[in-house]
Amino acid sequence: MNKDDNQLTIFVISDSIGETGELIAKSSARQFEKENYEIIRYPYHNSIEQIKPVLEKASEIKNSLIVYTNVVKETRDFIEEKTHELKLHTVDVMGEPLLQIQDILGYEPLREPGLIRRLDENYFKKVECVEFAVKYDDGKDPRGAKKADICLVGISRTSKTPLSMYLANKLYKVANIPLVPEVPVPREVYEKDVDKIIGLTANPEKIISVREQRLKSLGLTSGAKYANYDRIREELNYSKQVMEELGCFVIDVSDKAIEETAEIIINHMESRK
Repeated sequence: MNKDDNQLTIFVISDSIGETGELIAKSSARQFEKENYEIIRYPYHNSIEQIKPVLEKASEIKNSLIVYTNVVKETRDFIEEKTHELKLHTVDVMGEPLLQIQDILGYEPLREPGLIRRLDENYFKKVECVEFAVKYDDGKDPRGAKKADICLVGISRTSKTPLSMYLANKLYKVANIPLVPEVPVPREVYEKDVDKIIGLTANPEKIISVREQRLKSLGLTSGAKYANYDRIREELNYSKQVMEELGCFVIDVSDKAIEETAEIIINHMESRK
C-alpha cells in the first residue's frame, strides 16, 4: 500500500484547549512522512454528552485515531469504555504519566482541567508585573503611582527597587517614588488610595552604610553629600513628614531582608481587601 493512499484523521479531545494533544498528534503523524492527515481538535470537552458524539463520528471514519488529554476520572472512564466498544485506536496522553507520578509520590493527582493553562497565564501576568516595575521604577513616570497595585515611597537606598521586583514576582504591579527634599512629591501619590501606599524608612547608620557601598561601586569617594550624615537626617525627616501627610503604612527596613519586608507588605495589602 502506498503510504499516502489513505487519509488519517486524528480527533483530539481535551478538557482544556487541547494544544498538548494536537502537538503530540502532529509530531507523531510527521514521523510517517504523511501529508494527507487531518487533526480535528475538540477543546473544553469534559462531559459524556460532549464526548459521545465525537467518538461516534470517529467510528464512522476509516483510519481514525482518538488522542485525549482529559484528567477527570468520569470522562476518562467513559472514553476508555466507549472507544473499546467502538474498536477505536486511542492515545491516552495523561494516563501513564499520571499513573507513574502517583506511584512515585504515593498520592492521587488533583485531576483539575486546565492547570497548565493557568500556569501559563500566571507566567504572563508575572512578566507584565516585572515590566511594569521597570517602567515605573524610581519615579521615571509618576503616572505609574496611580496605576500601581502598590506604590512605594522612600529616600534613596531604602530598597524600593529590589522590593518592586520581588513583589512583581508575587504578581503585584509596583511603582516606586523617591522622596527628595528639593523635589515636590508628584500629585499622583496624593491622589492614590492611601491603603496602597507603603512608606519605607531606615535608620541613618543603615543608609550611610548602603550609600557608601554604592559610592565605592561607582568609584567615588565616601565624602560625597550623598553619604553625608546630616544630609541623610534631612532626607529622613522630610520623608517622615511626607508619610505623615499621606497617612500611609510605614515600614522600617533597617534590619529586614527584602523577603521579610515584602511579606509585611503583602499581609498589609491582604488585610485591606
